[in-house]
Amino acid sequence: MPELALRPSRVEPVALRVVAERAHADVPPGAGDVVLTGATVDSRQARPGDLFGALPGEAMHGATFAAQAVASGAVAILTDAEGAVLAAEAGVPVLIAEDAREAMGWASVAVYDDPSRRLALIGVTGTNGKTTTSFLIEGALSGHHSVTGLMGTVEARIGAESRISERTTVEAPALQAALALMVERGATAAVTEASSQAIALERVTGTHFAVALFTNLQYEHLDFHHTMEEYFAQKARIFAPDVSERGVILIDDEWGRKLAREATIPVETVGTRADSPRADWNVDGATVTERGGMAFTLIAPDGTRHAVVSPLPGAINVSNAAGAVVAAHAAGVPIDDAIAGLARARPVPGRTEVVTLRDDATPMTVVDYAHTPDGLAAVLDAMRGITPGRVIVVFGCDGLRDDSKRPGLGQAAATHADIVIVTDENPRTESPGFIRSRILAGVDAERPDRTDVYEIAPRSEAVLAAMRLATPADTVITTGKGHETTQEIDGVHYPYTDAGAFRDAIEAIAGERA
Repeated sequence: MPELALRPSRVEPVALRVVAERAHADVPPGAGDVVLTGATVDSRQARPGDLFGALPGEAMHGATFAAQAVASGAVAILTDAEGAVLAAEAGVPVLIAEDAREAMGWASVAVYDDPSRRLALIGVTGTNGKTTTSFLIEGALSGHHSVTGLMGTVEARIGAESRISERTTVEAPALQAALALMVERGATAAVTEASSQAIALERVTGTHFAVALFTNLQYEHLDFHHTMEEYFAQKARIFAPDVSERGVILIDDEWGRKLAREATIPVETVGTRADSPRADWNVDGATVTERGGMAFTLIAPDGTRHAVVSPLPGAINVSNAAGAVVAAHAAGVPIDDAIAGLARARPVPGRTEVVTLRDDATPMTVVDYAHTPDGLAAVLDAMRGITPGRVIVVFGCDGLRDDSKRPGLGQAAATHADIVIVTDENPRTESPGFIRSRILAGVDAERPDRTDVYEIAPRSEAVLAAMRLATPADTVITTGKGHETTQEIDGVHYPYTDAGAFRDAIEAIAGERA
């Protein structure tokens, strides 16, 4: 598959004064006619004609790299007062803004000529399900649009071309450049994930969404947002008239219901659970299909009933699929086309990804990215619905992240799985043993005698142990790493995939039995 270079081949030149006006930044005298043809916040990716966004960072100010950006061709710099001092000797005009991040969002929109307004763009926000829902939306959009685009945690894609993503939501210039490339390649609709951190850090500032979709809000990212109220407030920012035309909100949790009450744009609500309040769109009669996916009826606001088939298992994927169909429909896709497109949606790497099917000798093996208590519970329940035997889970928790969710992960695993194996995820520079002990505190709340509970490291050994415990009737699922291809330990990224660990374990066990 070819790798996608995420910049348009040609950008209409725009004067610095035009960009500065859009960004509410001051232009140095005599610099207004400088011509821009691109934008970046990464000095290593600067090209001739670029505006370099020198933004404040956690460890170092971006203006430290201004000279490198100019040497690569940047013709102007946008920064804050502190950055202006650092970039004073760069030799190019320096725009100064009070909030450089927000200004860079608007500047990027101006440089790339408002690409989001030339697409039916759907933004997906929430804690769990953003990536899966985005892939399902891409499928639903493709039922009506011949060329679509996708930006998210796993990959960026335009039509048949893709590249691996570096983060859930890229910096503002990269997002606007990618959207402009989608327009250049003939895309008429697209979907992008919009993480709460990205919204807070102004990465989607200036982007215009035809539809904003809210999936759910769970206990997560409190190392960044500090409180659930602050976390919610960032998500809610895109449900405003200056950002989105319409909203689609799943009201299966209290935060969705709160957002539906407070959003200042027209919204359609979606209820997917039996205990959800009555919504504009409602799910009825969800069942498991012969292929392990989910079939359900989606009841429209006018009372018409629509049969939907999702290729993914479990109640959580009923929610994801229902939200995807309604969001695509809100963006202009006829309902039947959206449903047909969703049924053909591409598999999501690392999200309920089946590595090996069940056979006479081995269990089903599955990789998932679930890394919150609610997400873990949901995926384990999904596995329960397609497993004749036991559900065995292998999981850990990232280091240098919110410690308070670790016991909740342990409790969810102990409640929803038959066999629990606690191991390492990405401990980073934190003690792996301490992380495991915090998870096991939650396990102990449900299983104080630790029946069918194991603590095994390294992760590859934990996967091997799970496969030795499993029978062909069982399902073994690893969670937390999903699509990731490395494991970070003490600052070193070691090559590793859960799918590879499963295959190695199957080969090792087969060799032992030979």
